[in-house]
This record gives sequence, C-alpha cells and structure tokens, in this order.
Amino acid sequence: MKKLVLLSLSAMLMLSSCVSSKKYEELEATSKKNKDLLNSATVKLNTCLEERASLSARSEVLQDQVTDLRNAAKELSILTTKGATNLEKTLESLQEKDLRITRLQDALTRKDSVNLALVSSFKKEIGMDDPDIQINVEKGVVFISIADKLLFKSGSYNVTSQAKEVLAKVAKVVNGKPDFECMVEGHTDSQSYKKGVLLDNWDLSVKRSTSVVRVLEDLGVQPQRLVAAGRSFYVPLVDNDTAENRARNRRTRIVVLPKIDQFYDMVEKEMKNLSTSSN
Repeated sequence: MKKLVLLSLSAMLMLSSCVSSKKYEELEATSKKNKDLLNSATVKLNTCLEERASLSARSEVLQDQVTDLRNAAKELSILTTKGATNLEKTLESLQEKDLRITRLQDALTRKDSVNLALVSSFKKEIGMDDPDIQINVEKGVVFISIADKLLFKSGSYNVTSQAKEVLAKVAKVVNGKPDFECMVEGHTDSQSYKKGVLLDNWDLSVKRSTSVVRVLEDLGVQPQRLVAAGRSFYVPLVDNDTAENRARNRRTRIVVLPKIDQFYDMVEKEMKNLSTSSN
C-alpha cells in the first residue's frame, strides 16, 4: 500500500515538473516577443521625441522674435497711431502663426503615435520571424515589403496560396484602420522581361501590383482605399549585379498612409479653430 502511494506521488511530481517546464518555455517566448516589441517602440519613441524637441526649439525662436518685436514697438513711441495699430496686427499675426505651429506639432505627435501603434499591429499579426517580410516607418509612413518569392512564382503574376495567407494578415490590420489607404507597389529586377501580352518590367510590376490589390479586395479591403502602382526596376534596394541582389529587388511594397482628403480636412479644421479663437 505504501509503495502504491509513493509511486502515485512520484508520478504527480513528474507531471507537475513537465507542466511547469512547458509553462516556463511559453512565458519565456512571450517575454522575448514583448522585449522585441518594446525595443522597437523605444526606437520610434526616441525618434518622435527628437522631432518634438526640434519643433519646440523652432517655437522658442519664434517666441523670441515676437518678444523682440514687442520690445521694439514700445521703444518706437514716435509712430503714429495708425502705424502702431498695424504693428500690433503684425504681432498678433505672428502669435497666430506660432499657435498654428503648436497645433500642427500636436497633430504630428498624434499621427506618429498612430503609426507606431499601426506598426505594432502589423508585427503582431504578421510576425517578424520571416526575413522576407520587412515592416518599418519612414517619414511618418508605414511600409510593408514582401519578397516576391512569397507572393509569385518566377516570371508569373498569379498570387500563390501561400501569399494569400500573408495578405490575409495584412488585410486584417488594414480593415481595422479605416482612416488609412494602401498603395501596392510592384518592383522587379533589371533583367529584361517579355512574356505574352506583357512587354517589359513595367507591365510585370503593374500586373503583380493589381494581382495583390485584387486579393486584398477579396479579403474585404474596400477598393476605394486601394491604389495599384508599378515601379519596374527603377527603385532598387541594391545593385542588380548578383542573383541574390536581384532577388532582394524583386518585391511588393504595401504603403499604408492616411487618406489625403482627411489630411486636408485636419488642416482646415485647425485653421477654423485658430480663426475662432482669435475672434
């Protein structure tokens, strides 16, 4: 009886050890993923802080100019009433401009925060384990670059079943951000190409772009939010001097950016707010 109890206890301890080890590995993997996301977010945050510091310095310079002009206005007591009034209006105009800069600075900060969150969403959905998928932000715009070997067979513009799995993840994030548009850019290498009705690399890059656009549309992305573009071989990442480099240049880049009309609406709204506050 005692032996049976001891065997049972030993079995329970071994099972507990296995579960704990598996749980530890899961927690360790989760921790590593969170650290990678934190490092990426830290880099973006530092960039935003540097830009904010630059705009703040510019704002201080403008404020100093306003102060100097006010001091000069006080010293120029010989000005006529009309001249003094005109100078005051000029000073008010400078203050309005300074306020406009501050508001646009805040808008840029909000946009950078949105882009950072967007990049995190893409990295979470798509993952960063595949070297053939690159996600980054340049000048406030999110870029997703996908190697053509994940999307097409050599010399073809028909999207593969593997590609549809990747594009489904892209579509999921894009559909969650209705205020953004997607421009799909096709890029080729410099090797001459002619097949069927396609005359050259221009035709191939555009056809591949439209193929990806149609898949995204089938995955629920609204067509009015999609733009198809072909760049041929004129925007290479590296020189087309080796087979490896040519493979890097053959890619499809998805550019995620705010809608242009909404950007102008934002600017117009800020102008109206400024006009209201100055009255």
